[in-house]
Amino acid sequence: MTPVDLDYQQLLDASLDAARRTAGAGKVADYIPALAREDPDAFGMALASVEGEVYGVGDWQRPFSVQSISKLFTLTLVMARGGYDVWQRVGREPSGNPFNSLVQLETEHGIPRNPFINAGAIVMTDHLHSLTDGQAAETVRAFLRAEAGNPSLGTDPEVAASEAEHGHRNAALAHFIASHGNLVNPVETVLSEYYAHCAIEASCEDLARVGLVLARHGLRADGSRLLSRSEAKRINAILLTCGTYDAAGEFAYRVGLPGKSGVGGGILAVLPGRAAICAWSPGLDPAGNSVAAVAALDAFTTLSGLSVF
Repeated sequence: MTPVDLDYQQLLDASLDAARRTAGAGKVADYIPALAREDPDAFGMALASVEGEVYGVGDWQRPFSVQSISKLFTLTLVMARGGYDVWQRVGREPSGNPFNSLVQLETEHGIPRNPFINAGAIVMTDHLHSLTDGQAAETVRAFLRAEAGNPSLGTDPEVAASEAEHGHRNAALAHFIASHGNLVNPVETVLSEYYAHCAIEASCEDLARVGLVLARHGLRADGSRLLSRSEAKRINAILLTCGTYDAAGEFAYRVGLPGKSGVGGGILAVLPGRAAICAWSPGLDPAGNSVAAVAALDAFTTLSGLSVF
């Protein structure tokens, strides 16, 4: 199958078959009690093309908790507002450690390795909060609603409350960052906004549509420019190297696309110039990435021959 004659629906059907072969291999994120109820073998996948076509299989229109996928949007919106000084507060290197690790903050003086681990996302949320006059989470929600064309998209208050109640490690990260002078707003405020955007619910279709901003090199759904082509390139680069926690090398090896995962089971991947793809299944591997979603995306790029490599 060559890129010019791709049948996206056929490719998604084959990806669904690959996902089903992983049944029983993953574990839900039960450390967030509100997510523990999910069926680990549920699956959905959607592709949105830059031409405006959308394809899906399985539970592709079923909303799920986006969790760390929202970190991509906080970074995007900070960049869109010219917040380049955030790179003095957050690095751009893979961490090599679990997404909620405190280890590197101690030796690196409260500067998180990248925007996609929890510590980096907390700093990015703090930065966006300042740039939007205290509206970080609402700015993310409004952006997703507009790009997905879904005005009902919003935060699940139960999941946000569950994360806050059991968020001792995130609180420790935030306080440690603040102790190094790398947090501008109060810890409690930043954490509340952080949980609110992580607890947004969206479907594979919604997220694939939103991901087109990066597939279109920075152009929004209405044709206006959110990011320069260079900014979109840089965000995609960080996605590739840091977007799937400490398994980014394995994801690049198997899938070959920039992608951002979340412990809700979703992975949003970008094929620059062509499409955005979101796969979802709640069963996670030890790194926090969906087993079935990785398998599905692996099958998609292998069968299609499409990747950034």
